[in-house]
Amino acid sequence: MFQTLDDLKPDQTVLVRIDINAPVEDGRAQDNRRFARHAETIAELLDAGHAVCLLAHQGRPGRDTFISLESHAAILADHLHTGVEFVPDTYGEEALAAIESLDSGEVLLLENVRMCEDELPEKEPEVHAESDLVQTLAPLFDAYVNDAYSAAHRAHASLVGFPLVMDAYAGRVMEHEYTANSAIQEREFDGTVTMVLGGTKAEDLIPVIERVDDTVDRFCLGGIVGELFLRAAGHEVGFDLAGSELYDHQWEEHGDTIEATLDEYGDRLMLAKDLAYEDEDGDRAEVAVEGIEKETSFLDIGSDSTAAFADRVRESEAVFVKGALGVFEDERFADGTVGVLEAIAETDCFSVVGGGDTSRAIEMYGLSEDDFSHVSIAGGAYVRALTGEPLVAVEALQGAA
Repeated sequence: MFQTLDDLKPDQTVLVRIDINAPVEDGRAQDNRRFARHAETIAELLDAGHAVCLLAHQGRPGRDTFISLESHAAILADHLHTGVEFVPDTYGEEALAAIESLDSGEVLLLENVRMCEDELPEKEPEVHAESDLVQTLAPLFDAYVNDAYSAAHRAHASLVGFPLVMDAYAGRVMEHEYTANSAIQEREFDGTVTMVLGGTKAEDLIPVIERVDDTVDRFCLGGIVGELFLRAAGHEVGFDLAGSELYDHQWEEHGDTIEATLDEYGDRLMLAKDLAYEDEDGDRAEVAVEGIEKETSFLDIGSDSTAAFADRVRESEAVFVKGALGVFEDERFADGTVGVLEAIAETDCFSVVGGGDTSRAIEMYGLSEDDFSHVSIAGGAYVRALTGEPLVAVEALQGAA
């Protein structure tokens, strides 16, 4: 296991890697639940008398979301109720001067670490530990804290290099996410375990089904992934209409695997009985899957499917969710996703809801995070945790311990 904040001595200067990668509008970051979660870790560090310097990323080079972290500092300050100094530099002279002047109880945010040449290449931790980024910053700090669980599957310099040259600890987000998301691999459940899978990427979810075979009793499938499985079952859905590019390329790449998965796990896969679409008046309409002909886009599972999935959830001791069952951002087509989440919230079961979009539905439709055992802010790292694949940043922390 790794060291946590419980093992960190007070009154130190600490370098903290967080993940506040956020939606961008008009060139500025927009608030999301990652800011609030990391603010809890930062506040705990400040209460312990630490001087806190933050490393974070935003977007990738070449994309519209690849912006400075200046607007992120203002959002963090709102959550912390204290000032967050921002410096438009990561490990140059301006950054080093700001770090040197950092006092106990103060917070400094460095510039987007992905603007540094050393950061993005996927390399072995030992190589990253020798990078200019790590070698320049590490001597200025007493300890390194990695709180960026949602990026823990990336072998980037700021995530895996520092634990090899410094005392390294897991922040609270890292600690809690790792514990909850690894539960499907590490905990034993006496009753029924159900997994609800949806979203858009079959390549993410097929390995999950295969890897949790010994733990999960029943899989409920919806979203684009669910429609692809309906296609494999012989129904006239799961293909592109004019102007759509969601299905056919996935079928070409994964159709054989989807059919094989359906053959092997068929009696444990709950597919939708009905699907919802927008009728000519702009209202929600539903049609049974049996005998269906796809003449329009399907945007949600139907009422019978939602009820069946919800019943399955209520019978379960543990429920894991990855991916939305429909286009829940449109209230007309939120019934499947929200209906299943409401059933989980009403049930006394161990529950983990993961995938950024799915967890966002909890907030959008007035559900309380307290009604779930854990709501993950991770995407790729959550999928890897479900399948038991190693997370390189977690391994780096464990090695440091």
